Amino acid sequence: MIPDNAPKTLLLQKHVDYIAAYGGKKDEYEYSITEYLRMSGIYWGLTVMDLMGHLDKMNKNEVLQFVQQCQHECGGIGASIGHDPHLLYTLSAVQGRLEAIDVDKAVEFVLSCMNFDGGFGCRPGSESHSGQIYCCVGFLAITGQLHHINADLLGWWLCERQLPSGGLNGQYILDKLTKFILACQDDETGGFADRPGDMVDPFHTLFGIAGLSLLGDETIKAVNPVFCLPESVIQRTGIRLDLL
Repeated sequence: MIPDNAPKTLLLQKHVDYIAAYGGKKDEYEYSITEYLRMSGIYWGLTVMDLMGHLDKMNKNEVLQFVQQCQHECGGIGASIGHDPHLLYTLSAVQGRLEAIDVDKAVEFVLSCMNFDGGFGCRPGSESHSGQIYCCVGFLAITGQLHHINADLLGWWLCERQLPSGGLNGQYILDKLTKFILACQDDETGGFADRPGDMVDPFHTLFGIAGLSLLGDETIKAVNPVFCLPESVIQRTGIRLDLL
């Protein structure tokens, strides 16, 4: 249910201020307990600031120094300084470097997680999950393996997840989805939450802004729906979906 007093317009400057200030809250409890997400947080923060046209507010040298301090002798990168290397945070740190992994084996694993209902679980035999579907479909698109997906089954599974507060298909539903995303903003602190009234965080701020970009908000840069990076970055770096 969307509260009547929920934001109805994009509070862009508040979100810029929220992300710009987030890294400076090192003494706060929230910052400390999310240390295990720090590397992914850098990806979320840098990407959303670029989409909002304010990447210049981020300290490039500080970010590069942090990433270098998180890399281990094995080449892997941890979530933060002193953390063990981890595939997720290595991905966040080197987004786009597909030649660094065994793509065939990775595709084999992802496909083994596909279920009878067309969706994907987090491991073989696990129930289908929307967040996991996003990751798996994106990965298969990047690697040129989308033909393995049963589009009809997956489409129905996703449609059945729609709620009265928003959805994915049809102009009326898209209008409601935009209204829902805007309602997830905090009009005092800036940032987006997972639903109206919840606590905001950089993860949902990135995907809230990215969602509005896909829905046609022209105050935000165009986002690439596969990589969740600005289209300008894809074009500038020459990343290609058919490179494999």
